[in-house]
Amino acid sequence: MRLTATDLREMNLFKYYRLVRKWACKTYNILDADLELLIYLDCKEHFTRNDFIEGTYTFSWDKARWERLRADGWIDTWRHRNRTTIKYSVFKTSYKAKRLITRMYNIMLGEEDMPITEASKFYKNKTYTDKVYNKAIDDMIKDKDR
Repeated sequence: MRLTATDLREMNLFKYYRLVRKWACKTYNILDADLELLIYLDCKEHFTRNDFIEGTYTFSWDKARWERLRADGWIDTWRHRNRTTIKYSVFKTSYKAKRLITRMYNIMLGEEDMPITEASKFYKNKTYTDKVYNKAIDDMIKDKDR
């Protein structure tokens, strides 16, 4: 069965996307563009460095993005090149990235709530922006239609 635009609208999938994205970025210490690029790459399952470069065309230029995502454990090598039969390495998103993306989907679908404990980095009332986001999180949790 193929989903249609109406199906997605009825599921309210993107209703709280911005809030969930901001929560994920602050909690996991990752940039918005990096997170969205990881979602794109996760859809590809296995990718090359050229696929990564093609995926970055719609984002702001960041020369260090590739190395940062690899060093922080968001991208793993699936198959190393060997210079004879395999001309290039193939990569995949790490378990850490897959878990984050799955958790975001679960939160957007209402299968899981965002953590609202004091231990959560995102749920600290230090600044005005934090208070606004906390109010939005409370409203999202109370929303029965998500």
